[in-house]
Amino acid sequence: MGTTERREREKLRRKNEIIDSAERVFFSKGLDQSTMDDVAAEAELSKGTLYLYFKSKEELYLAVNERGFQILQTLFSEAISIEQNGLDKIRAIGQAYFKFAQQYSDYFNAMLYYESRDIDFSIENSCARACEEVGTETLKIVASAIQTGIVDGSIRSDLDPFKTAVVLWGQSSGIVQVHTLKGQHFQEKHKIKPEEIMQLSLEMMARSLQV
Repeated sequence: MGTTERREREKLRRKNEIIDSAERVFFSKGLDQSTMDDVAAEAELSKGTLYLYFKSKEELYLAVNERGFQILQTLFSEAISIEQNGLDKIRAIGQAYFKFAQQYSDYFNAMLYYESRDIDFSIENSCARACEEVGTETLKIVASAIQTGIVDGSIRSDLDPFKTAVVLWGQSSGIVQVHTLKGQHFQEKHKIKPEEIMQLSLEMMARSLQV
């Protein structure tokens, strides 16, 4: 292994260690209550070293968010590999999204932060650009499943696959937030289990796609 390659591997290792530390800090304290000093202490590095890799706390949070997108992308890919027709693939993707929101709630919250901010995606090799790219690829998995359904006849042919993928993402995100914020209330006051709301939303979305 050459010197340059060794240095790049060391740089990548250090960068991942910083992100690991940032996750522990952000997920335990919340973004607003966390500082770069906290992350530096957790990583056992100087704050100056952190700034060699990340320009700000927000950029570091975007690096954490990218990891969440990568997990979600893997879950979506696994989901569509099991089912045959396009509509069933969409149902499986919906289940995978709800699973992600429940099992990886910290990453899901990071995504909400990412989606609610005015972020500059124009800078090459930035954390924002990386998030945009992996997020787009994740949506393309959904769009591909919709296109499969159009071809095999299980999904309406008048739909634009990518636009529809965006709509489904928005609807699913809204249901997850209702589950997170009001799930306990609905269960206590109305005897409605949060899982029932999620399942009903999936069925309604599926029906809207059917021929």
